[in-house]
Order: sequence, then C-alpha cells, then structure tokens
Amino acid sequence: MRVFANAWFERFARKERIGASVLLDAVKRAENGLVDADLGGGVIKQRLARPGEGKSGGYRTIIIFRARGLAVFVYGYPKSKRDNIDRDELRAFRNAAQYVLGLSFEEMAALAASGHFFELRDGEEKEE
Repeated sequence: MRVFANAWFERFARKERIGASVLLDAVKRAENGLVDADLGGGVIKQRLARPGEGKSGGYRTIIIFRARGLAVFVYGYPKSKRDNIDRDELRAFRNAAQYVLGLSFEEMAALAASGHFFELRDGEEKEE
C-alpha cells in the first residue's frame, strides 16, 4: 500500500501536529475493513484522535482509497470546526478520486517529485 498526502493536507497535518504514524494507522484500519464512512467513488472518511483524546472530538480526514493499492489524504478538518463536507465537496472529491485512482504509480511518483503529493512512510515524522 502506497500512502500519499496532497500539498494542502500535508500543511494541515503539520499545523495540527498529526504525525505520519497516525495517518498510516488510519489507512491500516481502512485496509482491515474498519472504514468510518464509505462516501462512494473511491472516497472514504476516517476519524483521527487528537493527541491524548478520543476520536469523537478529533479530526475527520477525506481519503482517496483503493484497497491494497493506494491511499491519498486530500482533506482534513477538526470536528469542532464543522460537522460534515457538503454535497458539492463530495462531488469534487469523487471526481478527484476518479482521476487519481487512474494514475499509475510512476505518475504518482512524478507528482510527488514535483511537490504536489508527499509519500508517507512508517517512522518518518515531520519536524516542527
């Protein structure tokens, strides 16, 4: 499983101090069938706990997801700031998923090399 974050999400995660290990754990849960919400079209929502707290008041993440293949974190928000994404946002995420899931790993690597995506790996935490 290759796991990426888009540039917007990478900045969000850094600002909120969400480490790569927390994100990778969310993907592992999804791979094991523990998806918080399947939004259709290759888009899922996973909850993340705030450090030292539970998931209910934590963060929500939108992930473009293909089991045993690819996960791309594209959006996140604190639950305290908003309840859910709206219909137009969901449509945009599904359109993005259709595009991203059609890319080859070589094309994803090229986008990562250009700074559009960042690959997440175990043990690679961002420095503050």
